Amino acid sequence: MSFRERLQAASERNGSLLCVGLDPDPARLPSHLGPADDARTVVAFNRAIIEATADLVCAYKPNLAFYLAHGAAGIEALAETRQLVPPEIPVILDAKLGDIASTSAAYAQGVFETLGFDAVTVHPYLGSEALEPFFAYADRGVFVLVRTSNPGAVELQDAPVGEAEEPLYLWLADRVREWNERYGNLGIVAGATYPVDLALIRQRCPDLPLLAPGVGAQGGDLEEAVRAGISEGNGPLIVTVSRSVLYASRGSDFAQAARDAARRLRDRIERVRAEIQERAAGL
Repeated sequence: MSFRERLQAASERNGSLLCVGLDPDPARLPSHLGPADDARTVVAFNRAIIEATADLVCAYKPNLAFYLAHGAAGIEALAETRQLVPPEIPVILDAKLGDIASTSAAYAQGVFETLGFDAVTVHPYLGSEALEPFFAYADRGVFVLVRTSNPGAVELQDAPVGEAEEPLYLWLADRVREWNERYGNLGIVAGATYPVDLALIRQRCPDLPLLAPGVGAQGGDLEEAVRAGISEGNGPLIVTVSRSVLYASRGSDFAQAARDAARRLRDRIERVRAEIQERAAGL
């Protein structure tokens, strides 16, 4: 199965567009799990979160930075975390990779073959030639940064480009759509903190998967993001949330609190999706 097929199957099975980010911040881990600077504590935390939420998500998304912070032991914890996720749920490595083609080939091998991730995030600053080693893995997903969720995104991503002098992020969305026509396994990262821009990207790319970070702690509005990202075509939307699920509690009940938070988010997303479907059907 392709990444997209695995994603669709998980989404339908769990009735969910929710992706939980597995970003274990040592400063916020429950103290009863063990020392915060111990990578084994990270694995114990992730195991509990995964077991508590696996029936509520369409994907998981660990961020590489939180594992690199622990050095070699952290990379081992990342590899173990990948194996903890049930095989029917895709896992996206949030690494924002991108380099000259020979380096990208090594990155792609490490992410897809050695660590076994289903998808990865990449940045396009070096152009499509530098990303082709990722695209070449036809059964994996590649999410290209187009509109990031941080406040400083406007410094570069709003810059006018081309004859039309449209914002760079829209010009880039068109490039990703064109690249996908050749490879068929691309998606777009578009922050939920910019719902108007997210909607414009969706209009340009109705068939591409959209990964929408920024809901919750970063201030993105869940309902606005879902309305902006749901496609009239068949492009899936993945709403990714980390801190508001992971750290719903720091006590011994942290896993149950995470489950409750994930269920509320999943159900809110589904209510909006149902409203959109009813309107489209003229009900």
